[in-house]
Order: sequence, then C-alpha cells, then structure tokens
Amino acid sequence: MTYNWYDLVGNIGIVFIVAAYLGVTTEKLSPKAALFHVMNGVGALLILVSLFYAFNLSSFIIEIVWLLISGYGLIRVAISKKKAAHS
Repeated sequence: MTYNWYDLVGNIGIVFIVAAYLGVTTEKLSPKAALFHVMNGVGALLILVSLFYAFNLSSFIIEIVWLLISGYGLIRVAISKKKAAHS
C-alpha cells in the first residue's frame, strides 16, 4: 500500500471529526459551539480532498452531508449570537 499526501490530508480530517465528537462526549466542547461545527466541517472538507484522489461514492455522500450539517450548525450559532446581541 502506498501512503500519499492526500491520505494524510484525509487522516487529518478524521482527527478533526473524532476530536469534535470526543470533545462533546467528554463535555469539553458544547455541541452548540461554533468550534464544534468548524471542526466537523474542516474534517469533512479534508476527507473530501482525499476522496478527490481516491474516490468512494459512499464516503463522498456522507462527507457532503456532514459538511452541510456543519454549515447549518454554524448558521444556527450565528443567528443565536445575533439574537442575543439584540436582546
């Protein structure tokens, strides 16, 4: 097996996603925090980079969904902060 630079990028993406999940599970990170959604989104993007070079349809679909959910979460965080600032 050859380990390429894009494999490393994908593995870094996995670290981001697992770290976000671990942070929430250990209550060191709030699932409502922007950082949680950023970590998941960055992780998904990095995995998508690796999939560009070593495509897998199932992985591609889940990472697109993961990215969309992360974006939705960031939008909710921004709206929540905007509402709090106006209160």
